[in-house]
Amino acid sequence: MRYQRTLKREVRFSGIGLHSGRHVNVILRPSSRDSGIVFYRSDMKAFLRADIASVIDSAYATTIGNERTKVKTVEHLLAAFAGLGIDNAIVELDGSEIPILDGSATEIVGLILKAGIAKQGKKAPYLKVIRPILMEEGHSRIAIFPYDGRKITFRIKFDHHILGEQTLSLDINEENFIREIAPARTFGFLKDVQYLMTKGLAKGGSLHNAIILSDDGILNPTGLRFRDEFVRHKILDAIGDFSLLGMPIHGHIIADRAGHSTNTRFLKHIISHSDCWEIVSESDFFPSVVQV
Repeated sequence: MRYQRTLKREVRFSGIGLHSGRHVNVILRPSSRDSGIVFYRSDMKAFLRADIASVIDSAYATTIGNERTKVKTVEHLLAAFAGLGIDNAIVELDGSEIPILDGSATEIVGLILKAGIAKQGKKAPYLKVIRPILMEEGHSRIAIFPYDGRKITFRIKFDHHILGEQTLSLDINEENFIREIAPARTFGFLKDVQYLMTKGLAKGGSLHNAIILSDDGILNPTGLRFRDEFVRHKILDAIGDFSLLGMPIHGHIIADRAGHSTNTRFLKHIISHSDCWEIVSESDFFPSVVQV
């Protein structure tokens, strides 16, 4: 078991939301042990806890909220926290969506590393998978198996000559996350982006914050950061979504053509199968999500 961690100092960044197209300012603040990740909408004077019970939408991005307020597109920021082992932080923002920045988590990771990470005087609990858990939903399949550590194997398959089929298997640790996963950008098809815009979404999307594919190829003049950047970004999203448990998951996740909706439903599926996992903790601290 490792010690819980938070930020040493505040981190600030700003930018536009991918779907809202609105400019938002964000401050990441250190927080006390056992507090988890909490969002504070300063414009609404409202707090939201980052857990699976708070998810209200998972179409095209993961949104947490309630009948009063919400925060959209939380997955990249949550992935940065999870990948760097940040257990406790307050995310203050003055709008409804986390800025998309360059479409990856690498800028946020760099800012956090520059600010520093502080160990806290209590061990971090984690969920240890002891029996396999499986779920099949339409063309998507996802499972988790016992494993000594955190591992993800992800497969995507698209009817496109550049994407096609991509598979990547990776142990998730801080070094691998920073180097192999955090820089992978979100992606979409030109025809889908045009459709989303008619629905009032993707207003902030551009070649500066997403990989856009037409029938002929990639529109971004800078090309790809990785040959398989697409599946790497799916892993980034999954790390963010699964962090909504409120603690790390020790197991091997195997996902086939999964997205935000599949990820969040499978997390609830894991929670409901309490005979297949155990909480490893030095205390009686249990995030509320495990009791859902």
